[in-house]
Amino acid sequence: MTGSAKGPSVLIAGTGFGGIGTAIELKRAGFTDFTILESAAEPGGVWRDNTYPGAACDIPSPLYSFSFEPNPRWPKRFSHQPDILAYLRRVIAKYGLEPHIRYHREVTSAAFDEDRGLWRVETGAGEIFEANVFVPAVGQLSRPVLPDIPNRESFAGDAFHSARWDHGVDLTGKRVAVIGTGASAVQFVPELRKRAQHVTVFQRTPPYVMAKSDPSYRRWQHWLFEHLPPTQLLGRLRIFLLAEYATYAMTRHPVLAKMFELRTAQLRRRHIKDPELRAKLKPAYPLGCKRILFTNDYLPALAQPDVDVETRRITEITEKGVRVEDGTEIEADVLVYGTGFAATQFLGRMEVRGLGGRSLADEWSGGARAYLGMTVPGFPNFFCVYGPNTNLGAGSIIYMIERQARYIRQAVERLTRPGVSYLDVRPEVEDRYDREVQQRLGHSVWSACTSWYRQADGRVTTNWPGLVTEYDRRTRRFDVADYRVAG
Repeated sequence: MTGSAKGPSVLIAGTGFGGIGTAIELKRAGFTDFTILESAAEPGGVWRDNTYPGAACDIPSPLYSFSFEPNPRWPKRFSHQPDILAYLRRVIAKYGLEPHIRYHREVTSAAFDEDRGLWRVETGAGEIFEANVFVPAVGQLSRPVLPDIPNRESFAGDAFHSARWDHGVDLTGKRVAVIGTGASAVQFVPELRKRAQHVTVFQRTPPYVMAKSDPSYRRWQHWLFEHLPPTQLLGRLRIFLLAEYATYAMTRHPVLAKMFELRTAQLRRRHIKDPELRAKLKPAYPLGCKRILFTNDYLPALAQPDVDVETRRITEITEKGVRVEDGTEIEADVLVYGTGFAATQFLGRMEVRGLGGRSLADEWSGGARAYLGMTVPGFPNFFCVYGPNTNLGAGSIIYMIERQARYIRQAVERLTRPGVSYLDVRPEVEDRYDREVQQRLGHSVWSACTSWYRQADGRVTTNWPGLVTEYDRRTRRFDVADYRVAG
């Protein structure tokens, strides 16, 4: 796999939307010498891994799908995990990607061979793959993180992270303790309440919760979307424009977000009649600083007598449950961690080495950074998908993925030219870009509180600082002047 008449060879890691979208872009352009490495036994990325009760997307389905592959048969406006996974599998089949995928291959290391102009990629089993271009598409939300709480292993009951849900545990009649109140928790807590005897939700910081309009599509709407595609396209455009407005508010004029704050306050008053509980659920930071959560079920669930919201600080996990700061032990039969992902630890444990053996981990020791969120000086022909500063506070990441795939395809096209062995982004180009991104993020709402968007030192390494239309413009044309070209 070292290039051929079919063009440069490309190695992609991951079969989520990022990896699959990049593969389709290459194949549609006539590049067929690509291989996709997948650590699991089947494709799907986060939509394969997150099977907790109630798992669903918080972006409407018409926008959370490939623009070139609309699905007129979404069951609901906000699709659930099985429907999204089925969609991704249909796309893989339609575009004939299955023969390109190698399962049970977790990438553990990748090193660039300057003399040969090749990436040498090793899997956990010791298998070696070589290619001209390496595209890690493992995303930001694929590595579950457990909280650093003393004696976590001492708990005698069942305990698991929501992204590794243990469906073998019968929750019927159990006392369940949930640690965390993020995007996953607001979906599974209402489902837990239907089975458990009692649920205690340990909340450190309350999220902003907004209602979502989530009707099931009717048969006539499916017919309309299928036979008159522009009707679904109009719905997609409406959602897109609303997301751009929200992004504009968060990145340039936070005062515009006050309208959304009022709506969240109205929602709390409608569902939470107990003033003490309502006070616990009121955020004390600007809307958008942390991820905004869309749900119709979470607040009503918290208002029920068999659910408690515990805001006292956790000091340790005990054999029987959770101990809080005043010494009280809250007993539980099952612990569920809804504590999110190591979003700022890009590429996880993958060891990547570039020119002269330089380590990407060392380059990113002060925080991950990449030109256009994709490529790093000293790491030629290396392009991340859903890399640093490409996440969105509002809108669909698939829009960003499609723009990155387009840019990568143009880079591969450039490599087909005679005498071009590799492309290495110029340090001054990346540095100028990073300084601009961080300066703009410093004026955004995301710099106003602690969240998974930020590192401990305050640097925002996850989010894009502008509108997605700006990102589209900046990635539309691969400018070779930004790169050092080696023959």
